[in-house]
Amino acid sequence: MSAEQANLWDFAKPDLSRLTEAEREVYEAVDQGPYGAREYARYTQRSPGTVSNLLRRARTRLDTEGST
Repeated sequence: MSAEQANLWDFAKPDLSRLTEAEREVYEAVDQGPYGAREYARYTQRSPGTVSNLLRRARTRLDTEGST
């Protein structure tokens, strides 16, 4: 792989402005960042269920709004 190889995020960056602040924070950290859901829950002192729910809501909102 070369350093010039394109990344999917270079082309298909989702519009995160429609997410709540908490949803956006979790989505960026877990889906676009270096953390796993449980790891991020420990890091932010949230329950793993809370992080998972925020991530699910963010993904659902982005999928729903992206297809309309």
